[in-house]
Amino acid sequence: MKHRLSTGIAFTIALLAICIALPAPTPAAVTEAGARQPAPDFSLSDSAGTPIHLSAYKGKVVLLDFWATWCTGCKIEIPWYVEFQDKYKSSGLSAIGVSMDDDGWKSVKPWLAEHKLNYPIVIGSPDMAKLYGGIPSMPVTLLIDRNGKVADWHVGMVDKGAFEGEIQTLLHEKVNNAAK
Repeated sequence: MKHRLSTGIAFTIALLAICIALPAPTPAAVTEAGARQPAPDFSLSDSAGTPIHLSAYKGKVVLLDFWATWCTGCKIEIPWYVEFQDKYKSSGLSAIGVSMDDDGWKSVKPWLAEHKLNYPIVIGSPDMAKLYGGIPSMPVTLLIDRNGKVADWHVGMVDKGAFEGEIQTLLHEKVNNAAK
């Protein structure tokens, strides 16, 4: 009995230590509106050949996701982005996926056939990655405000709850007509 009690106490202490050591999810925080930089424009075709121009999304909050079919974190996040697109599309959210697969549509089209997405996918390039300061690893996800400015930039997997909070914050912001 004494052994079980001391094991239970040791387990509780270890669990507490882990909880204290792990970082807590950070609250939604986006760059102050005045400090945001314009998102570089691009024009790329989706899987149906329809041109996607980032500049056409002004007035919307854009979730711009750089991903690849081989990226484990991307595969976890993409269903969240599908969910956010369903939930916030009517409020002004538009997701765009930018595949960084080296072989382009050869890998992406079969992947898309298996995974139904509710937002357009385009194929990125090293030159496009440079426009955005480089893509150091994947996933990389940006939130672009209604004025076409980068409000947040995430390298690696996002915290789903905090990221959704950032989306909600940006959806409540108004378009700055002077910024157009």
